[in-house]
Parts: sequence; structure tokens; C-alpha cells
Amino acid sequence: MTEKARHVIPGCRILISIIVVIDINKQGRMSCATCCGYLKGALVSFFEYDTPKIVHIKSKKVGLLNRTVQLAVILYIVIWVIVIKKGYQDTDIPISAATTKLKGVDFTNITKVPSIGARIWDVADYVIPPQEKDAFFVMTNMIITPNQTQGVCGEDPELAPCTDDSECTKDMPVPVGSGVMTGVCNKATNSCEIHAWCPVEIDEPPLKDSPVLTDSKDFTVLIKNYVYFPKFNVRRRNIPDWIKKDKYLSKCRWSRDKDPYCPIFRLEDLISAAGEDYLVMAYKGGVIDININWDCNLDYAETNCRPTYTISRVDKNETVSPGWNFRYADFYVVDGVNTRTLYKAYGIRFIITITGKAGKFNIVPMLLNIGAGLGLLTLSTVLSDIVVLYFLKYRSFYREKKYQNVDEMDVSYQVLSPELEGKDFGEPDPTNSVRHRPLGSNANNDSET
Repeated sequence: MTEKARHVIPGCRILISIIVVIDINKQGRMSCATCCGYLKGALVSFFEYDTPKIVHIKSKKVGLLNRTVQLAVILYIVIWVIVIKKGYQDTDIPISAATTKLKGVDFTNITKVPSIGARIWDVADYVIPPQEKDAFFVMTNMIITPNQTQGVCGEDPELAPCTDDSECTKDMPVPVGSGVMTGVCNKATNSCEIHAWCPVEIDEPPLKDSPVLTDSKDFTVLIKNYVYFPKFNVRRRNIPDWIKKDKYLSKCRWSRDKDPYCPIFRLEDLISAAGEDYLVMAYKGGVIDININWDCNLDYAETNCRPTYTISRVDKNETVSPGWNFRYADFYVVDGVNTRTLYKAYGIRFIITITGKAGKFNIVPMLLNIGAGLGLLTLSTVLSDIVVLYFLKYRSFYREKKYQNVDEMDVSYQVLSPELEGKDFGEPDPTNSVRHRPLGSNANNDSET
């Protein structure tokens, strides 16, 4: 076995030997003697043991590298793990719930659109549905088609244009349309006649480049958020502790700079905080995320555990299918006929997400983090060994000093050689019946026997 191979861990040498035997045997190029040689080497390696050896190397280069790596590891543990990441704390994530309450009214007087006309819009009109889980929707623009009844009428000319009955296939639904074709071309509308809720919706907003509810920017929403950290039995809410009366809530408005803890938000302030223009977004709609983050250090008073708000737009202002819209209808009966008013609602959907964690001092995670960090100190030894054994000028000399092979025969010789030194045992007697005499035994005793 080569000197280099002796430096391999004995267990690894056993595995390597077995793998070599199997590999060569598969190729059919191994004799029985060779196979036995490999297996014997593996067996011998099984009864060997490696122990660390300390070699003190006086080298400024290696010493500087070693201390630099050790200092870097210690700084990492102290600054990053302990101070910045608070490795001395036990942590918990919150169980949370959020409720919303909107307020505000708007008056529209669009006389050229009879379906809207002069009308008051309050919370029951523009909040659809009245309650959602961690979200709310505010309708800001709409297309209203009133007094629809089931019957036969012409389809929207842009969806099913025609000049002759042959262009209208009977009983075929109109793709992205409102009904099923009767097979007749309606000459009055130059579109295929359909079975549908009539009159059909004309998909065009009442105002060009402006939402119907322009004053919706001044609507307000009260967001009440409750969080519970079960590991520390701590409950918090986003309404500040110093607020004892509702009078403050009636006047305060959230502002990132002036009043960051007020739980009442103007819709325009939310959209502006997301970097968007309210009237532009209100025309086609969109999706806004309101993130409430609780990052609490419970080593201080619980009253210091307060939320921060981050507002961002979730969807993109694309040219293809932009914004957010959906349809719903109000149903009623007129003279015994089922009738409905169809709404295509454009608006802004606000999604509330609650994130965060709470931390409190605990000796167990602190010791675990320190122990894991101290384990990195071995990097200094590994890097120093690499430099010493592979890059320094006298690397061969250092390698001989670092690795030493000790055999049991060598040990026996070194131990017994001082006892044998200076002793003369004479010539061996061929007639002596005792062929092997223990070393150091008395010759007179042999003669007496």
C-alpha cells in the first residue's frame, strides 16, 4: 500500500478495496491471487485506527490565515446570528383574523345614460359582496342593462354580425355572447337573432376614460386586525392601545409618514401608496394587496408590538384583458314577468394578508445557534491544512510531519530494543531441546531443569 493511500480513513479503504474487487471482477480481468490481495488489504485496514496529531507550525502566513478565518466566524456568530437575526430568541408566528367596514356615499347625475341617471350610491350598492374573508371589493365603474326579460332579440353587432339568415346557424350559442341563435338575421340590428335576456348588454362603459363613481376615492375603510401568538400567550390588535374613545377613529386617517398606526384608510391613499393613479385604476379595476406585518420583540413591553402596512398592486396594468370585473343581477317581477337588471361591475379588490413573527429570549435556541456557529471554526483548520499541504514551498516536509504511520511491530521493536541492548546471548546450541527461550530469561534456571 502506498504512503498516500495510508492517509485515507481505514473505513474508506475497506470500501474502496471492495469496490475495486467487484469492478475488476465484472470485467473478467482479476486472478484469484489478486482478488485475495485486495480483500486482505481491506481486512487489514479494518483493524487500523486514525487519531489526530497536533503539529505546531510556525508560519506567519498560515497563522494569519487561521486567525483571520476564526475572527470572521466569531464576527458572523455575534453580529449576524445573535444580533441581527436575534438567534437568542424563541419565535412564533401569529394566528390572525381581519374584518373591514367601509363608509362613504357618492351622487351621480348622468342623464345621457338612463340606466344610471341621478342616483345616490352607498355602501350597500358598491360593496359586493357585503363581507369577504380577509378581502373586500369596491365597485367604481359599471355597465347597467335594466329591465331584461327572456325572449328573442338581436345580438350585439360586434359579436354576431350578419347580412343574411345563412350566416346565423340555428341553436348555436354565440361565443362570448349572450344567447343561442334562432337562425334568423335581424335586419334592424344587422346581427343574428338570439334567445336571451333582452335587450342584450352593450359592452361599453357609460363614460369614456372616467369611472362612474369618481368620488369613491374619498371612501374610507376601517380594517380591524387581531393576532394571537399562542407560544407566548400574547394577543394584539392593530388599533393602538392609547386609543380609548371612538372620537380619535372618526378623525384619523392612515398616512405612512404622519399617522402610520391609524387603522382607517382612504381608498385613494391606498392606491397612491401602491404607486398607482386612483382614477385610472378605478376605470377598469385592479387588485391591491394590503400587507399587515407584525414583527414583535417581546423582550420589550407588549405595547411596542405594533403592525406596519405595506401596499402593493398585485395585477398588472395590461392592454389585453386589463383590470377586474364581473357580472351580477338584481331579479324582480313586473306584471308577472321575471325581470332583472344586469350589472357589469368594474372595481378594485383589496386583499388583506397578515404576516410576521414574535420573538422572546430563550436559552435553548441561543445555545443551539452558538454551538452551530462554533462548529464553523473548523473551517480555519481545514483551510490552513490545505495551504500547508498543497501550496507552501515545503509542503512535502509538512506532509511527512503531519501524517505518521505506526505499526505494532515497530512498537515492539522500540519498546524491547533498550532491554536487548548490550546483551550477548552467545551461539545457539543445536542440542538444546528448548528451541525458543523467552527474552530476558535466566540461563541458570534452564540448566537446573
